[in-house]
Amino acid sequence: MFLGTYSPRLDEKGRIILPAKFAEDLADGVVMTRGQERCLYVFARDEFSRMHDRIRQAPVTSRDARNYLRVFLSGAHDETPDKQRRVTIPPALRAYAGLERELAVLGVGDRVEIWDAAAWETHLAETEDAFASIEGEVVPGIL
Repeated sequence: MFLGTYSPRLDEKGRIILPAKFAEDLADGVVMTRGQERCLYVFARDEFSRMHDRIRQAPVTSRDARNYLRVFLSGAHDETPDKQRRVTIPPALRAYAGLERELAVLGVGDRVEIWDAAAWETHLAETEDAFASIEGEVVPGIL
């Protein structure tokens, strides 16, 4: 499970060093793609495969499912981290997420999210009050 927030920097070649705590789970390769809220989602290859299997079970007659699959997969990029735990974020994905030099890398359970640091701080500030004031069930049976 991926947990925590880290602050790596994007280097001049568009690479980041993945947090050491994530290294073992991501050593066999990662798939990164567009995420929601203009961040990037990073999955271990096997988790991405499981996610794809679930998504492709949606009916092909569903416009929303087709559009989600197109956006999700068309931006996907896979690679294996090097010995220094570096991965390259392709220019199109950097542009999509508005990534500058300072980043926020979040562990969110089954995936990692990469945010521009300023965008993450803004998003967090906008959602913290809502998080604190949730009164109903968010996840059925859990929260």
